[in-house]
Amino acid sequence: MLPKIRLAVRDWDYLTPLALGEVRSPRIELELDRVATLPDGIGVDTRYNATEASFSRHLSTVVAQDDRALAIPNFLMRGVRHQCIITHKDSPLKRIEDLADKRIGVTGWRDSGSVWTRAILRRAGVTTEDTYWYAGRLTEAHPVQDRLGEFHSPGRIEAVPGERPMMELLAEGWLDAVFTPFMPSGFFEPGSQFRQLLPDTRAAQAAYIREVGYVPGIHLLTLDRSLARAYPWLPNELSDLIDESRRVGTEKRRRYAETTPFMLNEMLFAADTLPSGWDASGLETNRPMISDFLKEMHDQAILPRVLAVEEVFQPLGVEA
Repeated sequence: MLPKIRLAVRDWDYLTPLALGEVRSPRIELELDRVATLPDGIGVDTRYNATEASFSRHLSTVVAQDDRALAIPNFLMRGVRHQCIITHKDSPLKRIEDLADKRIGVTGWRDSGSVWTRAILRRAGVTTEDTYWYAGRLTEAHPVQDRLGEFHSPGRIEAVPGERPMMELLAEGWLDAVFTPFMPSGFFEPGSQFRQLLPDTRAAQAAYIREVGYVPGIHLLTLDRSLARAYPWLPNELSDLIDESRRVGTEKRRRYAETTPFMLNEMLFAADTLPSGWDASGLETNRPMISDFLKEMHDQAILPRVLAVEEVFQPLGVEA
């Protein structure tokens, strides 16, 4: 009997071959569920025994000694977060350094993307103590919820006053910038009030990748540890399926590039700029990025200590 995997993921285009059954494994019965909101975690949301998961939130479960989820070093979501810093179109702010002593909105304090974005500020000499932080919902359409947890710090890290949508506060000038992984409705319209902070975001991101040598991992693949114990080959098999879908999806994207008139040039720029294997899975190829993130999680006071890479990614067996 084949192990049945119920996998929850975001609707990434490179997973389309997997969703359509063009990529499959004879060793796994896979049910792929593309979701708008990721589950709370293995063992919490019992609908799934494999999930795309926040890197930072998984690390918190490691510290809490909750070992229900096995981390697999396959990063389903990656990104260089300069592009996620937005401001008002009339703002005088144009550099990362300009954010010092400003009011910044975030959609979640401990979110992996927020950690990586603050790491960009720290590289520019702007620390958490140099700015004023407000966590809240991006727009009226987003839910009111606790986005700070235990990281509330009066006068420095607080919830948005009155739970007002951050884009309203950015439009009014009360907030100077907002960190958001997904752009708000209307951002891409010609008359948008908002813009990315940096005048040449792409150049800044390319320079960052050259400096650090990787594209930061934000979400990773997790699997019910009991399944991994029962089928020691399963973590590798599931990761290989993701890799193959990524390979096939990339080939299709390059073939059918006319989704916009500029897509082909964008893909050529990416091929010329990104290091070989930038999206590869595996522990050793991702070790420098993982190590940097573990240090950031401690330096930003989200974790009480720097975790060892092997604490996070623990081998269970060999592929049979």
